[in-house]
Amino acid sequence: MAQNWTPDSWKSHEARHLPVYEDAAELASAEATLSNYPPLVFAGEARALKADLADVSAGKAFLLQGGDCAESFAEFHPNNIRDTFRVLLQMAVVLTFAGKLPVVKVGRMAGQFAKPRSAATETLNGVTLPSYFGDNINGIEFDPETRRNDPQRMVRAYSQAASTLNLLRAFATGGYANLRQVHQWTLEFMGRSPWADKFAQTADRIGEALDFMEACGIDPATVPQLQGTSFYTSHEALLLPYEQSMARRDSLTGDWYDTSAHMVWIGDRTRFEGSAHVEFCRGIGNPLGMKCGPSMEPDALIRLLDTLNPKREAGRMTLISRFGHDKVEAGLVPLVRAVAREGHDVVWSCDPMHGNVVKADSGYKTRPFDRILSEVKGFFAVHRAEGTHAGGIHIEMTGQDVTECTGGAVAITDARLGDRYHTHCDPRLNAAQSLELAFLLAEMLNLEMAERQANAA
Repeated sequence: MAQNWTPDSWKSHEARHLPVYEDAAELASAEATLSNYPPLVFAGEARALKADLADVSAGKAFLLQGGDCAESFAEFHPNNIRDTFRVLLQMAVVLTFAGKLPVVKVGRMAGQFAKPRSAATETLNGVTLPSYFGDNINGIEFDPETRRNDPQRMVRAYSQAASTLNLLRAFATGGYANLRQVHQWTLEFMGRSPWADKFAQTADRIGEALDFMEACGIDPATVPQLQGTSFYTSHEALLLPYEQSMARRDSLTGDWYDTSAHMVWIGDRTRFEGSAHVEFCRGIGNPLGMKCGPSMEPDALIRLLDTLNPKREAGRMTLISRFGHDKVEAGLVPLVRAVAREGHDVVWSCDPMHGNVVKADSGYKTRPFDRILSEVKGFFAVHRAEGTHAGGIHIEMTGQDVTECTGGAVAITDARLGDRYHTHCDPRLNAAQSLELAFLLAEMLNLEMAERQANAA
């Protein structure tokens, strides 16, 4: 257990990007309600993810982390959960089959509500109201009642997260993730994508491999790994009153865990030294992520790693780089070298989304697919040059047929952004773009593995 730590010790540290609640009694009531609710995930599941991530840090697996930019109450529907889940399954199958590595699947789901904002308030036509912080804090419509920071929204978010987790567990273990169903994972609108044909070819080859196993006397129906999959959840641990309310002490080990998700991460805006968010996260046993952008200095990174992972436990820390396509190679190298020099065992993951936002001529905020791909290529290039493992990808994506990111084989143009621009916050890759990225990632993984083998020969 972390020394001098309690679930509320973060309150004595500097807390940025937290909403201001006007009614302290109302906040305390919501926190008390959540504190008495059952955990959403269990400590043993978080430890299983940590073990899987230790394989990633050792170069024996690859991390696929993806999902919504910000979940919403309005778009909460089983079909949306299913479609995002099955696109992640498709991506994982492509990476496993083509990249020859196990894939650890982690969704930005069942809790990814809150978003940091540059200012606590915004003014429109002379009216000043709280900024929109995410549906578990307030509503997106610009009116006084909806924009009020309402603690009861945390309770509603818990209920939605519980329902989402229940469905995800059913999909992962109830037959939907069976590899015999691989052809059924393709979404109807994917027929327009050239990558859908390539996925169908991969699915055919998987089917042939299963047939071969069966002919050899190995019944795929009796192999658990072919019948289902492990699927974990994650979100940014931004809304600390919610995270504190979900902290539970593990009855087996006595350690504290944040039972709101299997993995939580600290954002680029809240990972400074002396941060309340760092203080909360240092005391929980979950695997942790930390965003690393252009403002991260190597020495500061090492001090944060010493705070968050003093025992240097494998699988504990995932460093998620987010630089932008034109800054990744110059910015990432000093961090990779510092971590290697100090002997910290980490997973290196690439977030190619947050540093590549542009405003299109049409007025929409978008992320060009070529910039996303360029940052991923730069990320892999750095790790090949440094002899480290490019361990994962962290993307904002959806199974819906949205038009939010330009480019890709589906060729979404600036003029088409308004067709189906549905995001509550930042633009997401759609299913076709996500699958295209998976095939391109598999090529990069193959190149990395070939170089490793050549160096070992």
